[in-house]
Amino acid sequence: MGFIGKRGILISVVVGVLVWAYQNSPPPPLSPKLKKWKQSGMFFSYGEFKVFYHDEAGQGGSGEVVLCIHGFPSSSHDWEKVWGGLQGRFGRIIASDLLGFGFSDKPLDHNYSIFEQASILERLLETLEVKEVHVLSHDYGDTVALELLRRFLDRQKSPEKDAAHLQIRSVCLMNGGFLPETITFQWGQYLLTTSLGPYLSRLGNFYTFRGGVGKVYGPNTKPSPDEVNDLWALMRWNDGNLALGRISQYQNERVAHRERWVEAVQQSTIPVHLIYGPADPVNTPVLLDRYRELFPRATDTVLSSGIGHYPHVEDPQSVLTAFFNFLDHVASTKQSSTAGKT
Repeated sequence: MGFIGKRGILISVVVGVLVWAYQNSPPPPLSPKLKKWKQSGMFFSYGEFKVFYHDEAGQGGSGEVVLCIHGFPSSSHDWEKVWGGLQGRFGRIIASDLLGFGFSDKPLDHNYSIFEQASILERLLETLEVKEVHVLSHDYGDTVALELLRRFLDRQKSPEKDAAHLQIRSVCLMNGGFLPETITFQWGQYLLTTSLGPYLSRLGNFYTFRGGVGKVYGPNTKPSPDEVNDLWALMRWNDGNLALGRISQYQNERVAHRERWVEAVQQSTIPVHLIYGPADPVNTPVLLDRYRELFPRATDTVLSSGIGHYPHVEDPQSVLTAFFNFLDHVASTKQSSTAGKT
């Protein structure tokens, strides 16, 4: 056997040992902040799966409910920095860890789907006896929000529509690739969307994760070491890192069902808004231009030039201000419309 052959075998053995060690290494411990978040949340059953969620009261009107839908690859904990502000505006704040994320179950051989995630949220809201919501979403959650909007619009058109079904009052999106033609993939993100994704997701480690996460934040709003550790711990919980390749197929769903979700915004009978961090290397300003072109009736808020992919984490106060200004506009428009009919 030649030198090259022996070296190839040695490299294969070393790689195999490293992969084995990584896959069998225990997940990092939860920080006190994550322990508190988990202890203050609850679980509900969706079929055979347990789904984690937060449902907390606020100081706003009792009928004012906001549903927060997180992005990929994080969890409901993303909303922690705006949670107190939302409680000051709404009577009830609800946020779930979508299936495969956070503290929810993370089946490894599951065919994850945007449609299923929307169904899970509808079931959760039904279980909680919520009839009307405002939706605030980010990234992956934007596409889930648009599927919820699409279903709401379809129910409105149905001659058998039931008033007991979920009513959506507004949708506010943030930095998501819901227009797939505008996405600029990082190399690792692209590979996860391919048929190799389920295998490649097993090769990642904390250091590659830390480097990838840091790239999508603004230049002066990078996550702290503790924040990165929390993101990693939540992803590793229940072996969630091993499910990332299957979950990442949502990018292909965005392409396959683009018209369904684009038409949801174009045909929307409720206000739709986009809060946008322009330093996002994945959802570059091309997204904003295309959004304005396709959805002339929708509105947007562009944050300061240094805010990247995670606006609600990088600049929570500006996000709250933009969201509340949007809601004030929604309320004033509704009042004007009502006054015009009297």
